[in-house]
Amino acid sequence: MLLIPAIDLKDGHCVRLRQGEMEGATVFSEDPAAMARRWIDLGARRLHLVDLNGAFAGKPKNEAAIRAIVDEVGEGIPVQLGGGIRDLDTIEAYLDNGISYVIIGTAAVKNPGFLHDACSAFPGHVIVGLDAKDGKVATDGWSKMTGHDVIDLAKKFEDYGVEAVVYTDIGRDGMLSGVNIDATVRLAQALRIPVIASGGIATLADIEALCAVEDEGVMGAITGRAIYEGTLDFAAAQARADALNGAPA
Repeated sequence: MLLIPAIDLKDGHCVRLRQGEMEGATVFSEDPAAMARRWIDLGARRLHLVDLNGAFAGKPKNEAAIRAIVDEVGEGIPVQLGGGIRDLDTIEAYLDNGISYVIIGTAAVKNPGFLHDACSAFPGHVIVGLDAKDGKVATDGWSKMTGHDVIDLAKKFEDYGVEAVVYTDIGRDGMLSGVNIDATVRLAQALRIPVIASGGIATLADIEALCAVEDEGVMGAITGRAIYEGTLDFAAAQARADALNGAPA
């Protein structure tokens, strides 16, 4: 079970939001690269970056901070990135600059053809991000609910060739209210590709609950506010996950 620290970027700073509200951003660091180094030193084996400005603008907005993070962590640590990825040129530029995986969210739902083209052009490097509430997918920074069933849409995208699904329960993200284990497992059981859980992780108990369902296809969990506010000790949580499910080779 990979625990994946989230570094959300807004105006070049590392921040966290509550339920996707930009106005409610809490700045945790003005040096995102140093924050990335901190998580690597504590045992992180992958990082999750979000260009928040880019997500709202529809194009990259935090390139300098992203480049600094990639340069800081080096080639040994995979970095996945979402936010504002709307065309193949953007994906190519990010991959050329050392990003391991791009995460396509709103654009995948609104323009499935783009996701299909991305999977064809960059096989093994495309993850789809699905944000849902009560089983229905949301888009546009969670501001718009769609009628799409999250499992149906995930299965469609699996056929396109996406590498994994980041599943966020938007009713819980940034609220430290616990992971929606049932919904995450239902999605993982319906797919052949792995699911990365996101949203609501608060304590070690959440990590233990996720480890218990890892065999269902839940390969990792993104954690943000909990590790920044201290309700979850990242190093202890990763060590516990390794102990429960076997440390990586």
